Amino acid sequence: MERLKEKFFALLRLGLGMEGQTPSGISLTPEEWSALYDMAVRQSVLGVAYAGIQRLPKDAQPPMELAFQWASEAETIRGHNRLVNGMATRLTELFAAEGRRSAILKGPANARLYPDPGMRQCGDIDIWVEGGRLEIESLLLKKGMLHVPDSSVPRPEFYHHFRLPEPVGGVDVEVHFRPSSGNQNPFSNARLQKFLESELENLVQTDAGFCSPSVRFALAMQLAHIQRHFLTSGIGLRQLLDYLVLLKHSSAADRDFLASRLRCFGLNRTAGALMWILHYGLGLSDSLLLCKPHRGRGFQMVAQAFAGGNFGLFGKARNRNIVAWWVYNWAHPLRNFFFDPVEVFWIEARYWKRFVASIPLRIRLRKISIRDVMARN
Repeated sequence: MERLKEKFFALLRLGLGMEGQTPSGISLTPEEWSALYDMAVRQSVLGVAYAGIQRLPKDAQPPMELAFQWASEAETIRGHNRLVNGMATRLTELFAAEGRRSAILKGPANARLYPDPGMRQCGDIDIWVEGGRLEIESLLLKKGMLHVPDSSVPRPEFYHHFRLPEPVGGVDVEVHFRPSSGNQNPFSNARLQKFLESELENLVQTDAGFCSPSVRFALAMQLAHIQRHFLTSGIGLRQLLDYLVLLKHSSAADRDFLASRLRCFGLNRTAGALMWILHYGLGLSDSLLLCKPHRGRGFQMVAQAFAGGNFGLFGKARNRNIVAWWVYNWAHPLRNFFFDPVEVFWIEARYWKRFVASIPLRIRLRKISIRDVMARN
């Protein structure tokens, strides 16, 4: 399996056009190609992997049947990206008509930086809209994009976004009133959020018709996003490839700025792990690294990414009964305790605070799902 992972990384490096990566050395049996395809599905990087396949000599490419299937899915990804980009532009125009600045976070904003923007496998749309929680909620209700809350049921608290209950034009949408979910540590998170809020003054107008935050913003926000998901549920290679592409488009000033604030923002341990994966696994140049790579934490992160797939959605506990799911969800951060003890402490503190606070609600409603109560959001 380790050999197969190395071949998988080589294919991704080829797809991303990394310097020094050549088509030689990727020679696989039909069974190995099938396993590699499964890896690409689990990691949501089918498009990038297919871009690598296109650079291989014909005699080194997958068996014809699998190659046709892969090509078909890559074209589907390209079509979905066009749909997502169009919807991102429509949402931008919708909020602009209400006098609100907005910015597309992650997804389409990252895709435009890839060698071929159509290769990145986009999911939903995350859009930040200025105005704060109450104003954005009121605007979404006025537009019919949120359901009028039932006064008989206690309303959930949202820290950073509203997830629209129905797709918009076939695309799931999250409307952010804060730029990021940030960290669980309230002290480092306050510093991070303050920086992100200030950096939203520097939006970039894209050719696609929507606005994007600066690369400096994206480097900080998406590193926090990777950390949060890694520690609480799981992270996949798609998010790591996004970060590599961001670093390749960053300036030395951007990298120096974030490097000097990694500890202040509570991101230093995750940064060390990520730099190890990007450097040794994906061939990122030394000059583009934010900090010294940390092999132990990097190995832990990449092992978890392969075990759980994109956002941990392919982990074994995901498809088991509710009790197994709860045990997995509760124990996952504890398994990462030595990765970042401070952040995991705050994850647990917040979790048990919500758990205790929800007991009266669970008793009152009786029908509320244990999954809903115990999820770490």
